[in-house]
Amino acid sequence: MGLRALTLAVSITAVCAASACLASPNSEARTVSNGDTALTAAVASPARSPQNVARDVYRHPQQSLSFWGLKPGMAILEIWPGAGYWTEILAPYAKATNGSYLAAVSSASQTLPANFSQTSVHGPISTTEFNEKSPPLAKPGSVSFVLLARNLHDWMSTPGEPEKAMRDFYAALKPGGILAVEQHRADPRPMKPDASDGYMSTAVVVKLAEGAGFKLAATSEINANPKDPKDHPFGVWTLPPTRRSAPSGQPPNPNFDHAKYDAIGESDRMTLKFIKPN
Repeated sequence: MGLRALTLAVSITAVCAASACLASPNSEARTVSNGDTALTAAVASPARSPQNVARDVYRHPQQSLSFWGLKPGMAILEIWPGAGYWTEILAPYAKATNGSYLAAVSSASQTLPANFSQTSVHGPISTTEFNEKSPPLAKPGSVSFVLLARNLHDWMSTPGEPEKAMRDFYAALKPGGILAVEQHRADPRPMKPDASDGYMSTAVVVKLAEGAGFKLAATSEINANPKDPKDHPFGVWTLPPTRRSAPSGQPPNPNFDHAKYDAIGESDRMTLKFIKPN
């Protein structure tokens, strides 16, 4: 999938006829005009890893962050940053704009990759903890921008954890703060129980966020991939970048043919912007 035009589609796919989707006002159609030079510099930084830069064609970082409403000086909280695709952009951006970057990891023993200790590039990076039993993520009302990128499906098999996540995000955000969501999208087919293949229904995501008090402000097709049939032998992880070739926990299958899945590229994704009401 090539780099999409910056025109943002504004309607959730028609299969979201569930009330949670239909009750989402204020979706908007507009062209992103990004004059944030610090964001441009962070995305173009030579300090980013080549592996992450190669994924920009699927993740559209500058367009996505502009759509979500990232602004200079924000207090940013990223949930489960993993290998740091977004960290490489958000931490330097926060440093350059006198904001702050906080990473929520899955346990107290987890650490970010060693390269994020370069304070000259990334600034000071603080960590907090999020899991089904974790305490509050941050001082209530202290965060401007929460990024939840392709993690919500990980919690669907743990009763109560998705709801706790949304409550924790809501509590951390200041009034008017933004919850930015990027998530593998099951639509138009139904979501599998517990999102076991990694794909989630837009209606379910919206219902979870609205259940915590968030309001859906806008939707975008920036990260859509119409080539993704969402029917893969090892779920979304069959696709790049994971390229799984055997069931989870089993050794890779050296005879697995990745060509079909590599041609699809990364998954079809919803891109949603929620606001904590004032």
